[in-house]
Formats: sequence, structure tokens, C-alpha cells
Amino acid sequence: MVRDEFVRLAARHLDGAYKLAGYLLGDAAEAEDAMQEALTRAWRAWPQLREPDSLGPWLDRIVANVCKTRVRARRQIRSVAFDDDLDVHAPDPFRATLTRDAVGRALDRLSPEQRLVVVLRYWRDMPLEQIAKRLDVPLGTVKSRLFYALRILGREIDR
Repeated sequence: MVRDEFVRLAARHLDGAYKLAGYLLGDAAEAEDAMQEALTRAWRAWPQLREPDSLGPWLDRIVANVCKTRVRARRQIRSVAFDDDLDVHAPDPFRATLTRDAVGRALDRLSPEQRLVVVLRYWRDMPLEQIAKRLDVPLGTVKSRLFYALRILGREIDR
């Protein structure tokens, strides 16, 4: 019964959470992995959630935290590029979208916290107050992160 309620409520928010992960990570496969981890964390913490109707913002916060951890880890891991001949993967909708335009490419220059605020503000079209509530940070912090992120994006796009 508890499982059914979790599945029913989570199903409403999966698409939005997956897109959030995709835009934060810029990679569909990594977004799928992040979603798997986030759903596992959400399921384990589900009994502690006081208001089941707030599952959407709560799940977004978990997804954002998982993505921030992955972005930080990605910067510490060295990778080796393979020949283009070995590329057999299907097209990645997030990577294609983000690399197609200058803003998407510039997002890589942002910190995970800045990127999260930009994605929630402009891809999810959330007001700043709602972003602050969703991330459980002060409104001033959201404004500051957005201000500095937009400055970085502007400089990157001008190049």
C-alpha cells in the first residue's frame, strides 16, 4: 500500500525530474543513472516525508543533489577519448540540445549550484521564490547564484 502511493505520486513527477537531471548533467545516460539513484534515495526516505503532496519539490531537490555530486565527481575523473568510429550510441537529446546553442555550451562553465538555478529558472520557468523554496536556500542566495551565472554565461557567449 505504501509502495503504491509512492509509485502513484512519483509517476506524476518523473518526466520533469528526468528533464531536470538531463539539463543539469547534459547527458541522457547519466541523467538516467542519476534518476535511478534519486528514486532509490526517495524511496528509502519516503517514510520521513511529512507531506506526501510535496513529493515534486522534494524529488527535484534529491535529483539536484545527486546531479551536483555527479558534476563534482566528473571534474575529478580523467577520461580518455575514443575514436569517433567507435561511437555506436543513439543520439542524446540533452547533449544535442545543449551543444547546439551557445547557451548550452556555456552552461558547462557554471558551478553545479549556478547551473541548477539557471535550469530551474529558464528551463522550468520557475519564479525565484519557488526556486528558493524548492532548494531550501534563502531567496538572496538564489538571486546571487543567478546573477553570477548570468554574468559567466554572458562572457562565454560573447566569446
